[in-house]
Amino acid sequence: MEDLTAVRRWAALLALSLGGFGIGLTEFVAMGLLPDISEDLLPQLYAQSPAKAVAHGGWMISAYALGVVVGAPTIAALTARLPRKTLVVGLLGLFTLGTVASALAPGFWPVLVARFVAALPHGAYFGAGGLVAASIIGPGSQAKGFATVLGGLTAANVFGVPLVTRLGQTANWRVAYVAIAAMFAVTLAFVALTVPRTPADPTGSPRAELRAFRSPQVWLVAATGAIGFGGFFAIDSYIAPVTTHVAHLSEGAVPWVLVAVGLGMTVGNALGGWASDRNLRRTLLSGFIIFIASMAAFAVLAQNRYTLFAGAFLVGAAGLFIGPAMQSRLIGVAPGAQLMGAAVNQSAMNVGNSFGAALGGLVIAAGWGYIAPSWVGVALGTAGFALASASFALESRSSRRSDRTPRDTDLTPVG
Repeated sequence: MEDLTAVRRWAALLALSLGGFGIGLTEFVAMGLLPDISEDLLPQLYAQSPAKAVAHGGWMISAYALGVVVGAPTIAALTARLPRKTLVVGLLGLFTLGTVASALAPGFWPVLVARFVAALPHGAYFGAGGLVAASIIGPGSQAKGFATVLGGLTAANVFGVPLVTRLGQTANWRVAYVAIAAMFAVTLAFVALTVPRTPADPTGSPRAELRAFRSPQVWLVAATGAIGFGGFFAIDSYIAPVTTHVAHLSEGAVPWVLVAVGLGMTVGNALGGWASDRNLRRTLLSGFIIFIASMAAFAVLAQNRYTLFAGAFLVGAAGLFIGPAMQSRLIGVAPGAQLMGAAVNQSAMNVGNSFGAALGGLVIAAGWGYIAPSWVGVALGTAGFALASASFALESRSSRRSDRTPRDTDLTPVG
């Protein structure tokens, strides 16, 4: 990589982070606008039962998550030999086109398909962008690199998502997605101008990237992220109706609750990146315990209009604290396939997105109320902690077994 001045370095990191900002908009705006989107695309069902329409509309969140799951490993494998800057620019172009299609598609099912397509570059962007950011920052900063790009997503939840959500509420949800597409187009130009050229990995190949899936630990760690992180989306997917129907605040308060979530995510992501570069195991296991406690607290705090904001902050902070740790953990168990490991983490998180949103919708549709997804989250977080503990235990056992295995030199006779 070429030598960079301090200004160029910070500009490049900002550009990569803006990509995460755009992703945060396109992913999380749907949650704040879910009642509006459901009323527009499912008018008959909404007239009969707003709760069922919102639960049905939650499929759009699941469709986006499924697009991430499919796109992340596929793009990582097919683009293994591409220079990473070229890959990042191409992914931003696909984001722009997919988001425009989401804004213009007529009817529920075409919008559902457009959301799937728009999500395809999501995981590969965080993987490639995070690796580029880490190389710009310097050695020993892998988690910080991913936290930098992910920091754009968390910042979006503080500033962008509430503003664009309000735009969608006052104008139209489709106008909101046009604004997001414009954000992606601007970011593409910024990345093209500031991010240094990066050579292609000479050892990269689809076969080398796909080889990561031979490791049982890759599957176990991916399952940890998919199941454990699902609790965040079980709660966050239905934050709008919790605000209006449980805490009895006006629709205008929804963006401010999203600000609380975003502030928590920003704080949690920064602390998680710092802590993960120091002690990955401790960060991940303690992070899950805090995450479980925060979701249980949300079930209580969300029932009061004043404490709802504290509960939203806690869930955002605890959820994103484990984000950089999960990213570094998956890369660590997928040696020789960094891009695939980074991308698969996003697939796993968005399996959790789809899984959590779907389970949250099921308990709401069953008549258990808008708080019920919080307890779904507690169960999923507990399962994630158990899987993370099992993964580290297996790694320790394997390491001890390897240490006990005699080396060839140890077996050489003396004399």
